[in-house]
Amino acid sequence: MKTVKFAVSAAVLAFSLGAAQGAWAANEMASPISKADYKAGKHRIEADYKVEKKNCGSMAGNAKDICKAEAKGKERVALAELEASYKPSKKANYEVAEAKAKAAHEVAEERCDDKGGNEKDVCKKEAKAAETKAKADAKAAMKSNDAVVTANEKSADAQGKANEKVMDAHQDAAKDKRNADYAVAKEKCDALAGDAKSKCVNDAKVHYGQ
Repeated sequence: MKTVKFAVSAAVLAFSLGAAQGAWAANEMASPISKADYKAGKHRIEADYKVEKKNCGSMAGNAKDICKAEAKGKERVALAELEASYKPSKKANYEVAEAKAKAAHEVAEERCDDKGGNEKDVCKKEAKAAETKAKADAKAAMKSNDAVVTANEKSADAQGKANEKVMDAHQDAAKDKRNADYAVAKEKCDALAGDAKSKCVNDAKVHYGQ
């Protein structure tokens, strides 16, 4: 497999450090909600889900499946956000991002069922690619934040190592995104045949460094 290395510019690095110290750090230091508010929030989310799921009952076919996926996705995200408010942490922030990615993926996959053949296969690959990219960005943000916090607590030398960790995190994310985009491109090639398909696959490999 061909290895492709991506350099992270100083501007991107600076933005990454700022982002890590911003949203993720701020959420982690936020004052947690009370246990009473947590319990009330959980009951409200569960009640909302039951109502939305019941409303899907009047639908039919794939529209019903999409409706159920949307209802379940909203519940999943709301519960993750509630947990993050009750017990703020970097892990909780990541789990919120992960819940959003998973929810969006499940709805997108259901929508793909309205299609057929290769168009449906491509649709599902694109849905999975979007989830992979969202998770990769969230993971990079969490790793970047860890590196920044560690560097701030230690010496100036640690800052340089933190920068390297941030760069590595973004390179890992870029690799995951590349692989996801390649999977989509390769799936599109399945609509072709013979030499045209072979050329399509080879072009995709070169473009995405596979």
